[in-house]
Amino acid sequence: MQSFEPQQNAELALLVSVNVHILNDLDAEEFALLAQSAGATIFDHITTQRQRPDPKSFIGSGKAEEIATLVQEHDIQLVIFDHALSPAQERNLERILKCRVIDRTGLILDIFAQRARTHEGKLQVELAQLQHLASRLVRGWGNMEQQKGGIGLRGPGESQLETDRRLIRVRITQLKDKLQKVRQTRLQGRAARQKAAIPTVSLVGYTNAGKSTLFNTLAQSDVYAADQLFATLDPTLRRVEWAGLGPVILADTVGFIKDLRHSLVDSFRATLEETLEATLLLHVIDASSPDMLEQIEAVETVLKEIGADIAILRIYNKIDLSGDEAKIVYAKPHVPDRVYVSAHTGQGLDLLRQAVQEALLGQLQQFNLCLAPQHGKLHSQLHHLQVIQSEHYDDQGNLHLTVRIAAEKLLQLIGQNHFDLDSILGEQAAQFKPELEAFEQTLMS
Repeated sequence: MQSFEPQQNAELALLVSVNVHILNDLDAEEFALLAQSAGATIFDHITTQRQRPDPKSFIGSGKAEEIATLVQEHDIQLVIFDHALSPAQERNLERILKCRVIDRTGLILDIFAQRARTHEGKLQVELAQLQHLASRLVRGWGNMEQQKGGIGLRGPGESQLETDRRLIRVRITQLKDKLQKVRQTRLQGRAARQKAAIPTVSLVGYTNAGKSTLFNTLAQSDVYAADQLFATLDPTLRRVEWAGLGPVILADTVGFIKDLRHSLVDSFRATLEETLEATLLLHVIDASSPDMLEQIEAVETVLKEIGADIAILRIYNKIDLSGDEAKIVYAKPHVPDRVYVSAHTGQGLDLLRQAVQEALLGQLQQFNLCLAPQHGKLHSQLHHLQVIQSEHYDDQGNLHLTVRIAAEKLLQLIGQNHFDLDSILGEQAAQFKPELEAFEQTLMS
């Protein structure tokens, strides 16, 4: 029997994982973490094998009776399956086991119900729960109106179990309408940011990969971060000043997980739209995880499902645990592919900031600028961007700067201020005149 730490006032739960040859293998350790994140005290974790799921009980009658004996002997209140059960399988198992049964989807929804904080997050959780409960109104065990909450029953679960299907459909329609209004509000805010030419950098990744810790470090924010699955559920946006870029919208999104069902992805599509509309995705990866490759695949599968066809920069986090060195790896010259960092210790964060500049604007170059007194605004902007490497005045009072910046950003600043390119860049001006003229034409239009 596996050893698990008991939690005060938590439901005693039995976990069941079935290695079904025609299905994908699941992660037993992750399943246990999910149950603990929901607040369960785990009595034991049973694993078994089958060629294919049993249509009536998923695990077969013999195994079901064996588990029923355990449930009765140890007064187990809840059995959680690490698989998606059909409504009929769930009801049949409840009749045999004589206790509540929930599947992987119900477990994740319960965690979502505990973690949702914003109005939008709560709407999405309720919608997902009602869609999941719609086919499970007839329960096979116990008098549900006497239940006082518990895993799988939080959120709308208790009040909606005795509501007929028609009322649930009405409520689902209302929730979808409300979420559509939230989406419209987001679109308005997004349009304002796009009009102001402010790029959005979205952090995505497997749950518990360290996204929120990295977000807090980069944004100097205080988003809740903990060593647990789905520590944060609601998306968070912060405007930050990024060296070499200026203002950037940094977005922290919900963590992904393996075998996240389409219904859950669809319910959280409004939240994930921050990912769809991002200028750049930072895919945060736990470099210390033994399941790193499977976690990368799980995230990329969900991104493909939601149609996120956006530039991605992989961020290998937790190098303080994995033993990797802080570095940028390039797919081709000046096109970063991945960065190795530690959000916890701060290792490699300067390299991350550089890589994001290159990913958004291209190669960083060194320029020697000559600024006359009337160019004071440009000097202030360059100082604000933290790109000045050295500066000195000549006898005529001109300021000579050495800066390291993307050419596109420098030309943008010069064009916005309508300064003369030749006087600032000197001999370097000729190669950038076509780009500056094109930028000025864009400003005029």
